[in-house]
Amino acid sequence: MTVNEISESLVILNAPPSLEEALIDWLLAHKQGTGFTSFPAQGHSTRHDNLSIAEQVSGRQGRLQFQVQMASAAVDEFLDDLRASLGAAGIHYWVLPISSSGRLGSSV
Repeated sequence: MTVNEISESLVILNAPPSLEEALIDWLLAHKQGTGFTSFPAQGHSTRHDNLSIAEQVSGRQGRLQFQVQMASAAVDEFLDDLRASLGAAGIHYWVLPISSSGRLGSSV
């Protein structure tokens, strides 16, 4: 099954904290998705080439994670646009299929 055979996908972006405002502005201005969720995260890796000495000692690097739900057919364009805008910024991403989503309770 490919991403385009699934109607909805969750795009997860893992970015350096220095990109917080730029990425929030970019996501708010982008046409895919109706919103996103963000929260602090810690990155752990066996690759130490981009880690400061303090990060190497602690074994983790501060990151921000953004989650964007969108139509699966829009994922490639979304990633291409992000790559064109912030491609050299060290953003790691992955895409997951969404089998179900909705809102519980009444809308306010």
